[in-house]
Amino acid sequence: MLMSQYRRQPLSQDCPNPRPVPVGAPVTTAVKLSNDTVGLLGENVMVPAYDRAAVTPGIAHIGVGGFHRAHQAVYLDDLMNVGEAMDWGIVGIGLLPQDAPMAEALGKQDCLYTVVTKGQDGSVQARVVGSMVAYHHAPADRQKVVAVLADPAIRIVTLTITEGGYNIDQLTGGFLGDNLDVQAEVAGAPSRTVFGFLYDALTVRKLLGVPPFVVASCDNIPGNGAVARAALIGYATLRDPAMAEWIGASVRFPSSMVDRITPKTTAADREHLARVFGVEDAWPVVCERFKQWALEDNFPYGRPPLEAAGVQLAADVEPFERMKLRLLNASHQGLAYFASLLGIGYVDEAASDPLLARFVRAYMDIEATPTLRPVPGVDLSAYKDELLSRFANRQIRDTVARLAEQTSDRIPQFLLPVVRDRLAVGGPVGLSAAIVASWARYAEGLDESGKAIEIVDQAEADVRKAAAASLADPLAFLRQADYFGDLAETPQFAELYRQALASLRTRRVRATLADLLEEVGA
Repeated sequence: MLMSQYRRQPLSQDCPNPRPVPVGAPVTTAVKLSNDTVGLLGENVMVPAYDRAAVTPGIAHIGVGGFHRAHQAVYLDDLMNVGEAMDWGIVGIGLLPQDAPMAEALGKQDCLYTVVTKGQDGSVQARVVGSMVAYHHAPADRQKVVAVLADPAIRIVTLTITEGGYNIDQLTGGFLGDNLDVQAEVAGAPSRTVFGFLYDALTVRKLLGVPPFVVASCDNIPGNGAVARAALIGYATLRDPAMAEWIGASVRFPSSMVDRITPKTTAADREHLARVFGVEDAWPVVCERFKQWALEDNFPYGRPPLEAAGVQLAADVEPFERMKLRLLNASHQGLAYFASLLGIGYVDEAASDPLLARFVRAYMDIEATPTLRPVPGVDLSAYKDELLSRFANRQIRDTVARLAEQTSDRIPQFLLPVVRDRLAVGGPVGLSAAIVASWARYAEGLDESGKAIEIVDQAEADVRKAAAASLADPLAFLRQADYFGDLAETPQFAELYRQALASLRTRRVRATLADLLEEVGA
C-alpha cells in the first residue's frame, strides 16, 4: 500500500483510525500550529513526514476553501509523505476581499492546517496537511499574484470558484461580457476577476516564450473543463482576439469530478480540535472519510503521479461527472428545500427521515439513473446506497442551509439536465418537478411553521419576486427563463410542477411526498 511509509497511519477511507480518541478526553495544553510547533503535537495527530522546506511550487490553486484543503491538497500531501511530488507544492490564491481571513489564518500557521475526518462509525482522526507552501491575497498584492501565475514553475492552475464563478450563460454556454468587473478590466482597470488574472499571466508567459499552464476546474459543473475553456476564451476575446486564439490553441482544460462532503468550519470544530487533539488551528477543515477524484489525463507539461494516491485518471470523465452531479448533487437539492420547509436544520437529520430518504432514493432510481452512462468500475446500486449513508453521517453535521445556498446556480446544473434528458424520451419527471416546486415554495421565505428562511443566493431578489408572483400566477417562478428555459411552456413538466407547488402550499410537504411516492410505487 502506497501510504505504508507514512509516519503514522494515513487518513484514508480504507484505513481505520489506529488511535481512536474518545470525545471528552482533553489534552493539557493546545499547541498553536506552525512549522516550529508541528513536531510537538501528540501521537494522536498525523503530521507531514517530509521536509516542507524541500517542497517547491508546481500548482497554483485559485479559490482556497474547505473543500480544496480537504481534497486536492490531501492527495498531494499523501504523495509527499512517500517522497513523491515534491516539486508540486500548492500556492493558494484568494481573489475576493472576503478571502482576507483565510490569508491571515494560513499566514500565521505557515500554510499548515488540520483536516479532521469523521467516520460514520464514530471515529475521529486529525491530520496536519503541509502540501500548501504559500498563500497570496490578490486584493493586497495583485502584481505578486500575476508573477506567481506567470512563473514557469507553475505548470497547473486548479480552480474551485463555485458554479457561478465562471460567468457563463447557463442556457447558451456563452461568456457573459456585461459583468461590471469584466467591463472595467476590458476598459483597462487592473484585474479583479479570475479570468483577468489568468489572462494577464498567460500574456506574460506568451511574451516570454514560457509554455502555458494547464487550467483544471474542480467545480461541480457538467463539462467543467469545457466551461472553463469557454469562459477564459470568451473573456480573452473581449481583451484581445489574437490572444484568445492563442489560448484556444495552446492551453489545455482537463475536466474532473471531485467528491468529499465538507461542511463549513465552526467555532465548535476549533474548540473540539484543541480540546481533544491539542491543536490550536485558526481554520481547520472537517470532512467525511470518503473522497474521490476522477480527472481527465491531459497535462502536456507534466503532473504529479496522482494515480498513486488513488485519483482515477481517464480519457473521459463525463460518466463519473454525470453520476456525481445527477445523483449526489441533485439529491442534495432534493433534500434541501423540503427539509428547510419542515424546519430540519441538519443534513443527517433530513437523510435519516424515512419519508425524505425514500423520496431521494426514488428520484435517483426512477429519474436520474436512466440518464447515466456506464461508469467504469462503479456499481450504481451500491453507490446510491453509500450516498444515503454518507448523507446520514451524524458526525459531519452539515447544514441544510449550506445545501440550499446559491440555488440559482445549482438547480440548472444538477437537476435540469436530468429533466431534459427524461423529457426527450418521454420518461417520468414528476419527482424532479416536485424538487423545483420545493425551491419555489422555499423562496417564498417562510417554512411550514411560519419561521423566516434566510435565502443566500446571488439572485435572491429575483427568485423572491418570482416566488411572490407565483401566488397569483402558478407558473411565474418557472418562467424565469435564465434558469428554466422553456420548461414553463412544456406541458408535461409544467403541469406536474404546478400540481406539486399547489400541494406543498395546501397539503404541505409530508402529504405531498407521500402521494408522489405512492404514484411511482416507491
